[in-house]
Amino acid sequence: MNLHEYQGKELLNSFGVRIQRGIVAHSANEAVDVAKQLTEETGTSWHVIKAQVHAGGRGKGGGVKLAKNLQEVEEIAGNIIGMNLVTPQTSAEGKKVHQVLVAEDVYYPGDSEPEEYYMSVLLNRGVGRNMIMYSTEGGMDIEQVAEETPHLIFTEEIDPAVGILPFQARRVAFNLGLSGTAFKEMTKFVTALYTAYVKSDASLFEINPVLKTSDDKILAVDSKVTLDENALYRHRDLAELRDLREENPIEVEAGSLGLNYVDLDGNVGCMVNGAGLAMATMDLIKHSGGEPANFLDVGGTADASRVEAAFKIILKDPNVKAILINIFGGIVRCDRVAQGVIDAYKNLGNINVPIIVRLQGTNADIAKELIDNSGLDVLSATEFQEAADKVQEVLS
Repeated sequence: MNLHEYQGKELLNSFGVRIQRGIVAHSANEAVDVAKQLTEETGTSWHVIKAQVHAGGRGKGGGVKLAKNLQEVEEIAGNIIGMNLVTPQTSAEGKKVHQVLVAEDVYYPGDSEPEEYYMSVLLNRGVGRNMIMYSTEGGMDIEQVAEETPHLIFTEEIDPAVGILPFQARRVAFNLGLSGTAFKEMTKFVTALYTAYVKSDASLFEINPVLKTSDDKILAVDSKVTLDENALYRHRDLAELRDLREENPIEVEAGSLGLNYVDLDGNVGCMVNGAGLAMATMDLIKHSGGEPANFLDVGGTADASRVEAAFKIILKDPNVKAILINIFGGIVRCDRVAQGVIDAYKNLGNINVPIIVRLQGTNADIAKELIDNSGLDVLSATEFQEAADKVQEVLS
């Protein structure tokens, strides 16, 4: 589950991570009010207006701007709120902006020049350890840094059973070229950031940039926080931060129905029970000349109501030219699934795309007979290759 920048910063701050302070606003007038409040609380005279959407590269799309007075705060906030923000990480249609973060200006003059760093905390699946990835090249695309100057990216692997040790936090600060007060501040920042990552059951923290201010404070200017949905039962307060407006509406609807669904760009809808079989089915579709339109796992209870719900979800995608139902009858009997497909087909009516049903396992022969004798425009198969051939046939 992704958080907005302002939500991520509030989470970080609750664990002692210093942040660029800001207040969220939902209208231009509210932006002016919170800018005044922010000036009273922080002393800032300039304000940064940031679109709050789940996408990176907001500045490139015009979603991050500096306001030097309250009139500019109102004008900029009014222009950003309601716009469809297009960034390198959104579709061509972009994402509608419903709110902005009005933040303090932290690039003020002082005894030294401000410096920007990149830092993230994530799981290194290759070694089964958490990892801090960081670079002196903050404020720019880390992918570009990795491609052009990979020697400027450092990693610090942390044993999850032990946690981050003081010497590791110091090594991060040393590799970033810090000394004195800034060195001490960075070690505190890194330690608090890692603690926040573990305590919140996150799967990703990405701070770009981490800023060393002109008076040697270390703070998070941005935040990208992704939480592990499987652990949200332990964090009811964080689960409430979910913004459904930022998510694919079909995926949201599927989730409410208990279906595991991921929207893809292909032309063949998939309805499968079991994640492993679903992945194999997607491979099967590609080998047969098609492209999977979705990942859809109906789980172990593929009854008529569940199959009907899955049909409705798949058919919401106008790009679907065929549907492949691939069920292994272990826990659930194939004949019950077949009857569910027949009942769902009759209830929905007017399904104008070919349907291939491959049922294997308990009572698969009875299931095939039910499908073949249903009188419906449904093709049955019992073998993987047979299903692949029929997918290829209906697509050609």
